Amino acid sequence: MDTSDTSGTSGKSVTGGNSVTSGTSAGRTDGAPRDPGAEAPPVRGWRRWAMDTRPLRRPAYRRLWTSTVVTAVGSQLTAVAVPKQIYDITGSSAWVGYAGLAGLLPLMVFALWGGAVADSMDRRTLLLITNTGIAVTSLLFWVQAYLGLGSVPVLMLLLALQQAFFGLNSPARTASIARLVPAAELPAANALGSTVMQTGLVAGPLLAGALIPVVGLAELYLIDAIALCATIWAVYRLPALPPLGQAGKRRAGWREVVAGFRYISLHKVLLLSFLADIIAMVLGMPRALFPQLAAETYAPYGEGLALGLLFAAIPVGAVLGGLFSGTFSRARRHGLMVIAAVIAWGVAITGFGLSGSLWIAAAFLVVAGAADMVSMVFRGAILLSAATDEMRGRMQGVFTVVVAGGPRLADVLHGTAGSALGPRAAVVGGGLLVVAGTLLLATVTPALRRYRV
Repeated sequence: MDTSDTSGTSGKSVTGGNSVTSGTSAGRTDGAPRDPGAEAPPVRGWRRWAMDTRPLRRPAYRRLWTSTVVTAVGSQLTAVAVPKQIYDITGSSAWVGYAGLAGLLPLMVFALWGGAVADSMDRRTLLLITNTGIAVTSLLFWVQAYLGLGSVPVLMLLLALQQAFFGLNSPARTASIARLVPAAELPAANALGSTVMQTGLVAGPLLAGALIPVVGLAELYLIDAIALCATIWAVYRLPALPPLGQAGKRRAGWREVVAGFRYISLHKVLLLSFLADIIAMVLGMPRALFPQLAAETYAPYGEGLALGLLFAAIPVGAVLGGLFSGTFSRARRHGLMVIAAVIAWGVAITGFGLSGSLWIAAAFLVVAGAADMVSMVFRGAILLSAATDEMRGRMQGVFTVVVAGGPRLADVLHGTAGSALGPRAAVVGGGLLVVAGTLLLATVTPALRRYRV
């Protein structure tokens, strides 16, 4: 999601609106476009509170965002179909869990390497290759289902391959945002993208559940593959996004991956933004306890209803946060917003753990989801604004690993604590630890709370 700069783009324009060429404002070295609306009068009335759509005025970003709208739902069709097919073949939830691990390792490895690749080649080209790879694997998923192979190893191999392509794709896609919109619009752009993804988490599984009895499981894969064609076309119409300066002369090896970690260690605000997310997700993500809470604490409401509400509440809160992103997207103290959002997450999770009413518990999770949206928006903005363009891919690769790995570590931690202490005590303890840990982080290391764009 990024665009051009004086030092490196091909001058190719995006048709259908304001062109994006290789020229940017004088003195800019990060590839970001100038902000013609920087001196525009402030937004007034109800529009100040609604979703901040300023980045959609920029044709290149708008095309990539529109493609995300399509694939956010389509990808969830495959995310539902794979575990459903594995369970149908084996009758075992354990095999469903093993499949998740089969996808996690290649995602993490290729996200780290993909960040280095994204910093050493044209990101538009990398997006074309990886989106094509994801589409081909979706098509292969459809072929094996259509032929009725019934092979779990084939499914796990295809899942690992698809997650590897996603790991290569994600850093390039996110790192591109800073080349498509000016720094002041990074929070709004992140909010738009995150809102779409969270909406997909809600709408995609619901759509999959409705389609399986009508068209069959195999066709879910085919629909996803067709939807990905829209993404490939949108990426094809982006301007070239080559590395700036001398970055394109480097090889994308593991030495460059290590250099990315060294870069994080030398830039305190980046390190602190990662730590804030780790505190929130590892200590405060209680989803592993949702089944037990639904079966025990909220059983009088109906176990099925309780489980559905608990799993849906956080994504719903995130979507609501995105729809009202105008309330926070113009804030310039990005570090302080991250700290406040993580603390709000911890308080909401604590309230959830203390709630005996299902509806009050769900309301606290909705608040937690909105707080998580704010945290995602400003952590993403910090990564894109505090890092140089030649390092943004690697920063996003690490970000992908943290986002993918944190909740899975939380599943182990909360599952263990829930068995030992009881689910509600584990949730409350985790929420309080998030608040205490974040306050300690903000007090001991003031770089994050002082950071502003």
